[in-house]
Amino acid sequence: MKNLGTLKKDFPQLNKSVRGNPFVYLDSAATALKPQSVIDRINHYYSFEIANVHRGAHFFADQGTGFYEAAREKVARFIGSTSSDEIIFTRGTTESINLVASILGDGTLKAGDEILLTELEHHSNIVPWQLVAEKVGVKIRVAPILESCDIDLNTFKNLLSANTKIVSFLSVSNALGVLNPVKKMIQMAKEVGAITLVDAAQSVTTIPTDVQAWGCDFLTFSGHKMFGPTGIGVLYGKNSLLNSLPPYQGGGSMIDQVSFEKTTYLRAPQRFEAGTPHVAGAVGLHAAIDFIESIGIQNIREVEKQLVAQTVKELQAISGVKVLGNPSERINVVSFVIDGIHHGDLGALLDQQGVAVRVGHHCCQPLMKKLGVEGTVRASLSIYNTEEDVDRLITAVKKAKEFF
Repeated sequence: MKNLGTLKKDFPQLNKSVRGNPFVYLDSAATALKPQSVIDRINHYYSFEIANVHRGAHFFADQGTGFYEAAREKVARFIGSTSSDEIIFTRGTTESINLVASILGDGTLKAGDEILLTELEHHSNIVPWQLVAEKVGVKIRVAPILESCDIDLNTFKNLLSANTKIVSFLSVSNALGVLNPVKKMIQMAKEVGAITLVDAAQSVTTIPTDVQAWGCDFLTFSGHKMFGPTGIGVLYGKNSLLNSLPPYQGGGSMIDQVSFEKTTYLRAPQRFEAGTPHVAGAVGLHAAIDFIESIGIQNIREVEKQLVAQTVKELQAISGVKVLGNPSERINVVSFVIDGIHHGDLGALLDQQGVAVRVGHHCCQPLMKKLGVEGTVRASLSIYNTEEDVDRLITAVKKAKEFF
């Protein structure tokens, strides 16, 4: 295991200063910083190994195909899938959810069916289903949250019925850090025969992901939130389900036979990967998972848990600060507001002190409306953060308050 005390040195961006201050990065829920090992691996690929994959008749094409498929196998093992054929590479969580919504809306769903979401969802797990609902005539139902911001499991269960065909929800709220009882929610959905999709973008580096133990039909996440490159994501789908569904896009790599009269398609995963794939992204994702495994998910969780507890405690001790949500378990995100200070102004003042946070509605406008706020300041922590980083945040918030 890596020495956690020296982990900052693995992330070159943390060596920079911002506006004359040491850089404190508290925006990992938006995108994680990249360790040198991932940067080096991508650079090496582009420098010495570049080639298209799957059909070339030369050394580098064959080697590149091996790298690409090795990344698929790595992902499968990382999330507990029994087959790399269940791993589809996409551009990220958003495309993965759109892919599932599109293919399920093309014949699986019919007018009168229902899709169950929750009030915690990111826009990427709302809008694609709305597009399907408008096209097909299905109804979207929404499970509410409690005052603590935990899911109201009783109402969630009561909203499930024989009409519920899809249940789609996030494992961890990107806006509040709420950890959902994923396995229990999937079990409830399965009792009515619903297809389940889990958006694991915010949890994949923090809690163990096991698609077999959870029993989900689909699962999505993005490489850039797990120390990997942008533009690469994963859609897991059960093999039997994937091969019963139509393609998402047409083009090279996903066909069996093409004629002007009729085209037949390959099985998953190739069926859903039309065109030249993001090979460098897959290579970088492989390196990112190597990095995560060198630390250990449980070690990451413990570090983030301690830092979140410190952040919540110290923010709550500042007059006028309100930390949103009091869930039974909070992951690496803390959202807060301050009486009389717009979240955008506060974010700008923190930036002047070298502290990077996210401000706004965090692509969760329905959730913000539920909470009665336009937006929040969000501090999101990761393995490269320290108690000193939290102290810098607290000091910066106190100093910002002096302007008002």
